[in-house]
Amino acid sequence: MEKIIFLHHSTGQAVWLGSTNRYVYRLTRKGDVQKYFDRYNRSHKTAYQISDMKFPQALPYGGRNYPYDYYNIWVKNAGVHPYMEQPTLEMLTKEYDVIVFKHCFPVGFIQEDTGYPNVDSEEKRLENYYLQYGALKQKMHAFPNNIFIVWTPPALLKKATTEEQAKRTHDFYQWVMDEWNEKGDNIHVWDFYGYETEGDVYMNEAFALGSGDSHPNAGFAAQMAPLFARFMIDCMEGRVD
Repeated sequence: MEKIIFLHHSTGQAVWLGSTNRYVYRLTRKGDVQKYFDRYNRSHKTAYQISDMKFPQALPYGGRNYPYDYYNIWVKNAGVHPYMEQPTLEMLTKEYDVIVFKHCFPVGFIQEDTGYPNVDSEEKRLENYYLQYGALKQKMHAFPNNIFIVWTPPALLKKATTEEQAKRTHDFYQWVMDEWNEKGDNIHVWDFYGYETEGDVYMNEAFALGSGDSHPNAGFAAQMAPLFARFMIDCMEGRVD
């Protein structure tokens, strides 16, 4: 039996639910991603168990889930005890075989670089993101028996960002895909940004919850849920490098 944990906030919650009505989900505690795993387990005689967790929690940490925050909790404050009540990688890797995490779309509100990168800075700048992701990759490599799956950064609608920020988000996305991602290691990248943008630097308006809301709508989330579930299974079964 392999156990998977999906760490997310609202965008991840939309995909986790997929087409499942929120009222039904409150009763059954199963969205489209879990239902996909249930069907797969029955047809392939596997025993994958997937669950989700809001991470980091709003209280007491503050709910931010950007590169600095994963770095802050998992690298800077690593150890066998929680940091501000949030589980460290030392804790998560003992309980789960596969750890999946993502950022919320404000990760794309990226400011211009200063020329003075700082791994300990909360400022959303590419120069800081690169250092924080470098430290996170080194940390994840320290757990070779676990699989890590990282979403590419969610995109923003054109009316919700600036052209400069959209281009910086695209630069971060390309860097994650082409440079940060390595073949043959225990980290895999799911290209959510590519699905959202379809080759553009903005989220496709047809996929958005509202005219100025960059959350996925129910239709798009329902399309993504089985793709996401299948990607996780492919990673675990060695079909993704």
